[in-house]
Amino acid sequence: MSEPAPLPSFAAIVVAAGAGLRAGQPVPKQFATWRGKPLVRHSVERLLAQGADEVVVVVPDGTFEIARSVLHGLENIAYAVGGATRQSSVMHGLLTIASDKSRHVMIHDAARPDVPRVVTRRLLEALAIKDGAIPVLPVVDSLAVAENGLMAGMSDRDTLRRVQTPQAFHFEAIMRAHEAWKDEPNAGDDAQVLVANGGKVALVDGDERLKKITFAEDFEMSEPTTRTGMGFDVHRLVEGEELWLAGIRIEHEKGLSGHSDADVALHALVDALLGAIGAGDIGDHFPPSDPQWKGASSDRFLAHAANLVADAGYAIGNVDLTIICEAPRIGPHRDAMCGRIAQLLQCEREQVSVKATTTERLGLTGRGEGIAAQAIATVTR
Repeated sequence: MSEPAPLPSFAAIVVAAGAGLRAGQPVPKQFATWRGKPLVRHSVERLLAQGADEVVVVVPDGTFEIARSVLHGLENIAYAVGGATRQSSVMHGLLTIASDKSRHVMIHDAARPDVPRVVTRRLLEALAIKDGAIPVLPVVDSLAVAENGLMAGMSDRDTLRRVQTPQAFHFEAIMRAHEAWKDEPNAGDDAQVLVANGGKVALVDGDERLKKITFAEDFEMSEPTTRTGMGFDVHRLVEGEELWLAGIRIEHEKGLSGHSDADVALHALVDALLGAIGAGDIGDHFPPSDPQWKGASSDRFLAHAANLVADAGYAIGNVDLTIICEAPRIGPHRDAMCGRIAQLLQCEREQVSVKATTTERLGLTGRGEGIAAQAIATVTR
């Protein structure tokens, strides 16, 4: 199975400028805790992980301090103050983005915390032929036209779609459209603004995971789903090979033998992540019979597994890795290993644990014939 092509880079605007009163929270809902972290942080983290090189967060006037607090530690973040309407808030966000006519920009509502990577990919790919693209879902219920509390007619649901965010645009096209917006001040969404200026908007398949958090019960029913996977791998030590462990090259008289770089530690982590989401094992995705993986860096395997976790709607909670060997000593390399794994998983260093043990000179690892590793991974959504 080949790796998916990386997503094109893009800028993003996360609109978090509303009062959020219907959610019944003591603070605007975008700053309230949902599944263990502030609501706005979920989508910002997802967009950054999916390739956004800049995220502008539009917040109510006077809330910059709390916004910076709930997004603490994230890089490539800028802030803009919201306007009187959603359209004006988006305009403020567009003006904050580094101007580049060739850029793509995603505009998203902070109240939709889960941003599936597969939807992001569909949107960006659709921009190859259209000025904009939006995710939509079919309408499955019958629709009645109401007048004065009575049914006055029916609407054809076959021609209607439920519109979601994020919505994707060519930067220049959406900027021109917002500058030209002269209709009523309350634009329903940015696609409406673009169409009003003559732009063409593609429809792509949305996802129920893009559900909008609106009411108090949405927070009450927000307990996360947690899943756990385990992984184990072992490779033989031989002369004439480089030794790669947990993404780090270590000087040693022998290296691990395998079809790829044989990084036993990363292989165990890959299987743990795949197991957590029920996606098979490393051999299903990178079969040793496929010559394209001959000598391949296991960094690619772990990044692929992390992308699959995100595509399944989960975020990495933590990973715990144990390397089993008599030599080399792992302690001097532990910090570098944790840092490299965190970089590949696009998570915090504190979410990664690397340990080492021996088998008291028993078995193949005790005799120095090979190195084994076991891992456990927890993911949540």
